[in-house]
Amino acid sequence: MRTQSNPLVLVSPDLLVKLMERTGDGTSVSVRELADAVGCHPSKIGHLRRGERETATEAEALAIARRLGVDLLVLWIPTGRTTPAPAPEPELVKATA
Repeated sequence: MRTQSNPLVLVSPDLLVKLMERTGDGTSVSVRELADAVGCHPSKIGHLRRGERETATEAEALAIARRLGVDLLVLWIPTGRTTPAPAPEPELVKATA
């Protein structure tokens, strides 16, 4: 598994769920529909919704924000020099070692 460089951190799983229930155009979007729009596996969206995962690549985060009809920074916090990325999950570190 490749380490992400400067991933974006989800502001809140609850906010993601709320925005999926009512997107910028007033409709709802399912996990599968959002995953299709982003180009990722539905499990990744499910993990974000449940708080089991808190990061995404810039491209994924931007695609999620666009599909939900919100600005990127409404849903995501950029990481870098001022905001460190979260430490990898212990089971992910073991799996890659």
